[in-house]
Amino acid sequence: MPISKKVARAGRGSRSEHMAWCKGRALEYLPHDPSQAVASMVSDLNKHPETGGEVYRMLATAGMMEIQKGPEAVRRWVEGFN
Repeated sequence: MPISKKVARAGRGSRSEHMAWCKGRALEYLPHDPSQAVASMVSDLNKHPETGGEVYRMLATAGMMEIQKGPEAVRRWVEGFN
């Protein structure tokens, strides 16, 4: 079962379950759409009380910088969250 299917709804479950769901959804876009992978990760992080908040704007900026480096850089960026 793909990781993105393990958490039924965004924002539900533990922080670690939500993080795994975010990563799984973002990685599904790679390598073909790194921009959407970043957008997905940032958006999904903001859907849980323990991973959202004001910091998501900075994360979006960091993710956009990784897009310029290519899909593998975005993969490392996504996988680096914990």
